[in-house]
Parts: sequence; C-alpha cells; structure tokens
Amino acid sequence: PQTNGICERFHKTMKTECYDILFRRKIYTQLSEIQNDIEQWLEFYNRERAHSGKYCYGKTPWQTWNDAKGLVKEKQLENLFCSSDTHFVKMKADE
Repeated sequence: PQTNGICERFHKTMKTECYDILFRRKIYTQLSEIQNDIEQWLEFYNRERAHSGKYCYGKTPWQTWNDAKGLVKEKQLENLFCSSDTHFVKMKADE
C-alpha cells in the first residue's frame, strides 16, 4: 500500500462493498448482468457515497471533482501564461 495505496484501497472497497454483496445475492448467468450491477455500484460510489479520504473530506468524488475544476483551470492559466496586449506569452517559472 505504500506505493499504490489509493488504488489498493479502492480495490478493497470494491470487493467488500460491491462484489461480496452482489455475489451473495444473485447467481449471474450473463456477463452483461454483472457489468450492469458494477456500473450501478460505481455510480453510487462516485456520486452518492461520501468519502473520508485525503482529498474528499466527507464529500463524494463527484463533488470533489466539480469543486476543483475551476481551481485547476485558474491555476493552469496563472502558471502558464500572462497577457500582453494582443497575445499570450509563456512565463518562465521564476516570474
């Protein structure tokens, strides 16, 4: 978990909150049935389930992503370009 902890934690959560429950409730006969149930769980995981992880602070990943989009765009433009009268020029790191 030291090199890929976030991904490993997600896999553990998916196993315990999705697979373990789905496979106890239902016998699947079609791959499409499994796919549909996993997609529904992922939708719940990303849009409804609050997370306590390092970056979510009790919000859903979807809320965290939406909150950060504007900030990311602002910071990217701030760090890459400055406006001169008619065009943009790339700034040096120390400017």
